[in-house]
Order: sequence, then C-alpha cells, then structure tokens
Amino acid sequence: MNAPRPIRRLGAESPGGLQLPAAVPSAGTAYAPRGVWTDGERVVMCDTGNQRVLIWLTFPTEDGEPADLVLGQPDFASEGPQGSGAGPVNGLHLPTGVDVIGGDLVIADAWNHRILAWNGFPEESDTPPSRVLGQPDMHAVEPNRGGGPSLTSFYWPFGFAVVGGVFWVADTGNRRVLGWHGDRVPDHDRPADILLGQDSPEDREDSRGGAVAGDTFRWPHAISGDDETLYIADAGLHRVLGWTPHPTEDRPADLVLGQPDLATAAEFKNQPQTSSRMRFPYGVAVQGQRLAVADTSNNRILVWDELPRTGVGPGADRVLAQPDFDANGENRWDVVAEDSLCWPYGICWSGDLLAIADSGNNRAVLWAMD
Repeated sequence: MNAPRPIRRLGAESPGGLQLPAAVPSAGTAYAPRGVWTDGERVVMCDTGNQRVLIWLTFPTEDGEPADLVLGQPDFASEGPQGSGAGPVNGLHLPTGVDVIGGDLVIADAWNHRILAWNGFPEESDTPPSRVLGQPDMHAVEPNRGGGPSLTSFYWPFGFAVVGGVFWVADTGNRRVLGWHGDRVPDHDRPADILLGQDSPEDREDSRGGAVAGDTFRWPHAISGDDETLYIADAGLHRVLGWTPHPTEDRPADLVLGQPDLATAAEFKNQPQTSSRMRFPYGVAVQGQRLAVADTSNNRILVWDELPRTGVGPGADRVLAQPDFDANGENRWDVVAEDSLCWPYGICWSGDLLAIADSGNNRAVLWAMD
C-alpha cells in the first residue's frame, strides 16, 4: 500500500510560512476555500472568502496554476458578496458545497440560503445559474424565504449530495436534512419528500429542543454515502451519523462515529484525540469501500478502509496531515508544509484522488491515495 501524498496545491504557495490572502484576488489565489470538487480531469473550488467559484477546465499541471473560469464575480480581480454588489443573479454569498450532478454544476450558496444549478458545465466566466432551490427566484436571498422554515426553504444550506436516488440537502441553520426523490436538483417550489432531524417542517431548534439523540442535529454540514448507507457529518455535535438502509422518513441513525454513543456530543478539547474522536467534522466523502472525514478542528483527515455501517463505529484506519492519531495541531504546530492542513473543510474523493479544501492555509490540496 503506497502512502498518501499531496500532488498539487491550488491557491496559496505557502510551504514554509502561511500566506495571507492577497489584497486583490487573482486567478491563482484563494481566501478560506470551503468546498472543492474534482473528477480527476477538472477541478472546481468554492473560494468562499472571495465570494466566488474558481474552475480549472483541465487538471492543473503545476502548483498555483491559475483557474480558467470564475463564477460569482465579473472578473478574477473582484471580490465581495453578490458579485461585488452587482446582485444575486450572478453573485454569491459564502459558497460552500460543490458537486457535478448529472453533468450539471451545483453550488451551495449558503448565505443566500439557496442551492444553485447550471445546465451543464459552464464554459465561460460569469455565467449565471439556470435553476435555484430554496428561494422563489434568483433575486431572493432571505433566510427561509423571509418567513419561517418550510419544506421549500433553507437557512444556511452548507452541503448537499445525491445518494441512493435522493437529492439531500444539509439545511444547517434549520438543524435538519431535507431529501427529494430523484437524482437532480428539484424544482424551486417542490416541497421536500423527507425531513430528518425535526418534528415538523416549522421547527429549527438544536437537537429538537431537547437532549442529543440518534435523530437530532446541531450543524449538519456534509453528506455522502453509497447504495447501502447514508452518512451525514454533524459538525456541531462532533460526530458523523450513518443510516443503513437509507432513511425514507425521520428515524434515528444506525451508526455513530466520533462519539461513544448516540446520546453524547462531547468536544474532546485539549485531550489526546485518538482514532475515534472528532472536533467539528465538516466534511465526509465515500469512494468504493472507503470513507474519509474532514476532522476540521483537529486539522486532519480520517480514513476508514472499510465502510462502517452500524453501531458505534470503529476508529479510523489512517490519518492524513498529522504524525499520529493523538496529534491535532494546525500545520502540526509548525510551518506550513505540503502535507499539513489547517482547518480542512469540504472534501471530494474521485478514484484515487482526494481533494481537500484546506481553508486555513488558503488553498486546495489534491492528494494521491493508494
């Protein structure tokens, strides 16, 4: 088995010292990216702090290679919410999750409380999206459509995925997960078919307003899975939950990772982390029989070589960016290195390539797995 290794860095050229964000953005820099996607040929980065999405139409051949396209801004030198003030039709506000679903680029535009989809994959910069979910139209940006929660509204939707023929959205600010039957982004006015984590569509309290349990969330943030198991990273409760089989209605999870049981939500701060603990896990990704979790506050990626499915899951088999399972320092409490991480958020697994949004280092890192 070959050791995982980083093969490409996009954004900051930072080994040896942390590179601060540039005063003026460019096609080759990033500021606190929280989402990344690749299929091994193209790369998409949610350059969250610059309120934009960067696209490489071919796989980068060198570190720091400039992006080919930008979305959410009129050009590579602009930054700021809503397309530098141009408005939300072409603009973004805290883009986070990213995926390509059925050939369509899809972005979680979290602070505009919506999911955006493009018909196909954009070929030009500043291309407006074609569809919106969570708002009545492209101009609206209010949380929960300006009212209370419903089955057609969001409050900070940070992540999404198609798993098992269902389009799932982590509706983070409403402390719930919504699901629509189908493998594409649904119509903006179509109510969700499945509600997880709340007693009714109108509720939005942490842990349903009560104790932590197997059917509660605080900050559900990322979603992944295979044909058997749905995984949801709940960063606020320092755990990953799994449902086997996939839930068709609200019910408790069958699996917990990061906690000793489904009723515990401890933050293991200033303690040895081990292979079984997590602090604010913001990312989760499945590839074949392997599971990766971005254990964000522990500045590491945990990897399971076989997918856990039920019970209290085993500890991870491998750790990336730290010397062992007990270490958790930002860049290993040292200078920035090619293989160190500082607050990793979104992750994407494509074949033997694991893409990591290394937010605190203002870059995305592409790792070759075995």
